[in-house]
Amino acid sequence: MKFSSIIATIAALVAPMTVVAKSQDYARHIELSLLFYEAQRSGKLPENNRIYWRHDSELEAGADNGVDLTGGYYDAGDNAKFNFPGAATMTLLAWSGVDYAEGYKNAGQWEYLLDAVRWGADYFMKCHTGKTELYAQVGDGNTDHSFWYPPEYVQYEYPSFKVTADAPGSEVAGETAAFLAAASILFKDEDPTYSATLLKHSKVYIIKII
Repeated sequence: MKFSSIIATIAALVAPMTVVAKSQDYARHIELSLLFYEAQRSGKLPENNRIYWRHDSELEAGADNGVDLTGGYYDAGDNAKFNFPGAATMTLLAWSGVDYAEGYKNAGQWEYLLDAVRWGADYFMKCHTGKTELYAQVGDGNTDHSFWYPPEYVQYEYPSFKVTADAPGSEVAGETAAFLAAASILFKDEDPTYSATLLKHSKVYIIKII
C-alpha cells in the first residue's frame, strides 16, 4: 500500500472519533467520575448514598489496633485501603476543584465534588491517631487478592499498618499532608472551620512524621 493510501486510511478512521469527541457531554462524564468514587466508599455509608448496590462494609477497620479506621475509599477493585495511592488520587481531585470550580458548578457537580473530597479527608484525619502516628494501610493485599467478592461480604482479617517517627514512611506521610493541604484550600470559603482543621493535620504530618 502506498504511503498516501495509508495516510488516507488513518484520516478516515480518525475523522469519526473527532466528531464524537466534539459531541461529548462533559457534565455527564464528571458525574460518572464522581459516582465511581462513591462506589469505592468504605465504612458506614450515608443516607444519600447513590450507589444502590453498595452497603456498609468493614465497620471494624482498625479494631486490631484499637483505633477507628472506618471510611475512606477502597483501592481500585480491591477491598483494601492503600493510603499512598489513595492520598495521591485525593490530592488531584481536591486540586481539580480548586482550579476548575466553575466547571464543576456549571456541570451541577460542585456539591458532589466537595462530598467526595470530604469523605476522603475525614478518613485520612482518622488515620492520624497521634502526633507521630499515621496509619497507612488497612487490609493485606496478598490476602485480598485471593478472594473475589464485594467488601460487604469480607470475612477474612484486614489488619491495619502504621508509620511513626521511629518507623517513618515519608512518602505516604508527605502525600497525605499534600492532600489535606489541598483540601483545606478547597474548603477555605465553603467551610473555614473544617479547612483550618485540615491544615492543622497537614502541618503535623510534615513536622512530626516525615
